[in-house]
Amino acid sequence: MSTAQADLITLVDLAARSKKRTILSRRGKDVAAVVPIEDLYRLEHLTQKEIDRSDLAQARIALAERGRRIALRDFLAELGDGA
Repeated sequence: MSTAQADLITLVDLAARSKKRTILSRRGKDVAAVVPIEDLYRLEHLTQKEIDRSDLAQARIALAERGRRIALRDFLAELGDGA
């Protein structure tokens, strides 16, 4: 087993057992992290909640504008389709 593999196993064990977060860097730049799985699940849950909140805000805006008429050409241009 290589030193890198042994080090990774140690980091995974620290995350799983001690709930320790470890940031991995390359040439002084943070590139990845080893975190407890609970942290990942929490982050995914919070991200989904933020997406849901944004979707709800967009839906409310759309409902408030529902009397507004727009040509299909303009609608597609707003979407960036340019058709």
